Amino acid sequence: MIKPATLNLTMEWDKTFPKSDKVDHSKVTFINRYGITLAADMYIPKNVEGKLPAIAVCGPFGAVKEQCSGLYAQTMAERDFLTIAFDPSFTGESGGENRYMASPDINTEDFMAAVDFLSLNDKVDPDRIGIIGICGWGGMAINTAALDTRIKATVASTMYDMTRVNANGYFDSEDSEESRYQRKAALCAQRLEDLKNGEYKLGGGVVDPLPEDAPFFVKDYHSYYKTDRGYHPRSLNSNGGWNVIGCQSFMNQPILRYSNEIRSAVLLIHGDKAHSCYFSKDAYAAMIKDSKYADNKELMLIEGAVHTDLYDGGDNNAIPFDKLTTFFTENLK
Repeated sequence: MIKPATLNLTMEWDKTFPKSDKVDHSKVTFINRYGITLAADMYIPKNVEGKLPAIAVCGPFGAVKEQCSGLYAQTMAERDFLTIAFDPSFTGESGGENRYMASPDINTEDFMAAVDFLSLNDKVDPDRIGIIGICGWGGMAINTAALDTRIKATVASTMYDMTRVNANGYFDSEDSEESRYQRKAALCAQRLEDLKNGEYKLGGGVVDPLPEDAPFFVKDYHSYYKTDRGYHPRSLNSNGGWNVIGCQSFMNQPILRYSNEIRSAVLLIHGDKAHSCYFSKDAYAAMIKDSKYADNKELMLIEGAVHTDLYDGGDNNAIPFDKLTTFFTENLK
């Protein structure tokens, strides 16, 4: 029998959001097909009987389950869904060596392993499972929905396509063969330096202190990851970041290739003032282009919201939890 490895899990409440008295919380573990054991927080609504619809939540890219994915999971559990928020492979409390690496394939598998876990849970109706991906995990969620036919509904919130941003730079400003070649050459050189030094060099998380001339999106990230609002000691973005070579394979392995073949429902949510809004707009356009399944796809833009407003609601409670509740209730039947 395949058994998860034993992980060192923190049992006290160490989230960036208050604990709810409407749900029961516990730590759980499960294993992906690469043999990596993943850690998750499970939230179960109190006083609800029978098999429940379930949702797996992950993201943002470089965050941990104690940050906004946990907030999403706990809030949806308050609305009568059984939920888990999990740490991806190589990060947070989850297993996997070497640490602080990422992979389009393994990270897609992480979501599928979460669906495995929920499908086999005695409290879950396996025919009523959905997923939520936030930021870079929004792209991973859509990629998973294109592969996993068990998923009945998917939400991508303030999404990034991590393959696109790694290959083309922010706002596609480095979308040229020469720019990609120079970045690939630098990463290949870094691999050898890491091996000679006996350790992987960290790329650095969100810059701190914040330069006066920092672009708005950097200020936006700083306001979440580097302040009491969202800082967490296990979060890569709050601290040393990914390894410099951690995301190398994203540069030539595009995700979302078959997104227009997704038959299940997909909701993309983005702030219309977010620097990253172009990812959701383009992903939605590609998803419905020449698709036979466009009727259950939707792009929802939140007026005035920036990228991190959909992490924790910001100052205006920007996360449309009522919409998410309606979406999952209608599609997890």
